[in-house]
Amino acid sequence: MSNSDLMIIRKSIDMIDCGIIELLNQRMELAVRSRKFKQCVFDQNREQQIFNNIKKTSRSLLKPEFLERLYGLIIDESKHVQEQSLNLIGFQGEHGAYSEVASLSYDASLIPVSCKEFIEVFNEVSSGQIDLGIVPVENSLEGAVTQVNDLLVQTNLRIIGEVSIPVHHCLLALPETQYRDLKVVYSHPQALAQCREFILRHKLEPRPFYDTAGAAKMLSENRLEAAGVIANKLCAELYHLEIIKENIEDHESNSTRFIVLSREARGEPGDKCSIIFSVKHETGGLFSVLKAFSDKRINLTRIESRPIKNDPGNYVFFTDFEGSDKEGRVVDALEEVQKETTSFKFLGCYKSYKGAIQ
Repeated sequence: MSNSDLMIIRKSIDMIDCGIIELLNQRMELAVRSRKFKQCVFDQNREQQIFNNIKKTSRSLLKPEFLERLYGLIIDESKHVQEQSLNLIGFQGEHGAYSEVASLSYDASLIPVSCKEFIEVFNEVSSGQIDLGIVPVENSLEGAVTQVNDLLVQTNLRIIGEVSIPVHHCLLALPETQYRDLKVVYSHPQALAQCREFILRHKLEPRPFYDTAGAAKMLSENRLEAAGVIANKLCAELYHLEIIKENIEDHESNSTRFIVLSREARGEPGDKCSIIFSVKHETGGLFSVLKAFSDKRINLTRIESRPIKNDPGNYVFFTDFEGSDKEGRVVDALEEVQKETTSFKFLGCYKSYKGAIQ
């Protein structure tokens, strides 16, 4: 056996180790989620069931005694994390996604849980399987995340917080891939759009993927030739990819605003509110709503429209404004707004994000 053969075997072992750690992390997340449905952490029948299962599947080099010791440690750690009463926050995408970075920026004590789709984040918070959800609503370059805004129209969840993070994209590739060999680049459509000039300049073929981190994970697993991905630095670390070039977004000011969702409003005071409304399709319909805010000297920080899917020609308006729902002028303005609208939903009052966008 040559040194190159040994290197190949060790690389395969490294890849398996990464997979084992990822699966263990997923197992711990599920263990924490299961705690919400159990009366107590210790469940003797369930533990015995697990040990019986691993005995049946032991084979070749994996002796039953070894698996029992290994799973004894795993179960002990599972019980340990269950006892900590950790709060879970769901995000769309694979681990390493910008949404996960945003969730840790919002509250580092929360445990991020990966969800395949945005609607899964909404559904799992609504059902109580996870405590909170975090979703992007608008990007400084590409505007509204329309899929999320459409889900906000339908949901009964409340907004309890927000956070904005700078978005700095990197071009990542497999360690064995040369930059000059790259032909295609995978990423989320929003990330591809934010790096449009870079992609054109380097004559790469953009290929949409459901998630930036998901694209990085896919490349790491499938080892595609002549392919790169656009994702963040964390993905390079998590999925063992090389950073070919950093900060490839078209504009330095690229940032994304995320909102935090909960089943119930928080008791703490806020200084920003979000509402959704629609008005009659007639002259002055929208003006009368805006006037209600103007008369009370309330500053709108966002107003955006989306077509109503089951009512062609009519629109809903997403509006954020400064102020607390406990302030008299805000209460008065909202009462006036409700009189002027055909539908009205108060999404929540929360603390506005004060951090600096770097």
